[in-house]
Amino acid sequence: MGKMNLTALRVRQTAIRQKAVGKFKMLPKWVDAIADIPPAQVTVRTPAQQHQLVRQRVTSVPGSSKPQVVFEVQEKRIKPKKASRLFQPVELKYEEDLLRKEFFRDHPWELARPRIVVETTGKDFERHNWRQLQQPGKRLDGESVVQRQLWLLNNVPDMTKSNAYDIARREFYRLRLQEDIERRVAAEEAEATGAVFGLSRHEIGMELENKEYERWKQWAKTESMMQDQRTAAFIGAPETQSGGPEEQQPDMPEAYQA
Repeated sequence: MGKMNLTALRVRQTAIRQKAVGKFKMLPKWVDAIADIPPAQVTVRTPAQQHQLVRQRVTSVPGSSKPQVVFEVQEKRIKPKKASRLFQPVELKYEEDLLRKEFFRDHPWELARPRIVVETTGKDFERHNWRQLQQPGKRLDGESVVQRQLWLLNNVPDMTKSNAYDIARREFYRLRLQEDIERRVAAEEAEATGAVFGLSRHEIGMELENKEYERWKQWAKTESMMQDQRTAAFIGAPETQSGGPEEQQPDMPEAYQA
């Protein structure tokens, strides 16, 4: 093993010596700051602490009318890391991540809906009360289902993950259906008062599909004709080279005749 490089720990002493020998006229401004806050002298790094997933649950206590809040620690298996990854930051996991992964795995098309990308403080729980799924000032999306499910798990006694998921999904489907009905009714009322709408997305998609089908049909006809021509040429070529049955063989010279 080689010697330890302590150059970074002695950077202040090096700067003072260079000033003393006249390498530069003024000391750098960071010399006094390093004197007040010196670099760490410990050269051995300790591995980062592993964080466990803590879940809040409400359970009913026998003989008591009031449920009790319990914090469960989900022990996760600590995998041995390679030497090159031993000091990397520890991966942080939250319960919402597991709920979010499950919801969007079952509803992938929710990710295709237009979204407003705005940076927030991440403290939506302070501005929204997830006793209900629909919140004022917030658009209904998959994140609403995740937060509603998490609220049910944290506040309803003896609530399981599957039951909370079913309740949140049922409320979500009902609100989505209500939005679709309101949208159709608004369009019908507008048309009744003289509004003229353009083609819908479905109609535009059907037109594009019909154009593509006609283009493909024309291409298929051309390819079929070319294939027939190649097949005919391939069948007729051997007869031309070796001579068909209608072709007469040339007469042999008299010297070779028997």
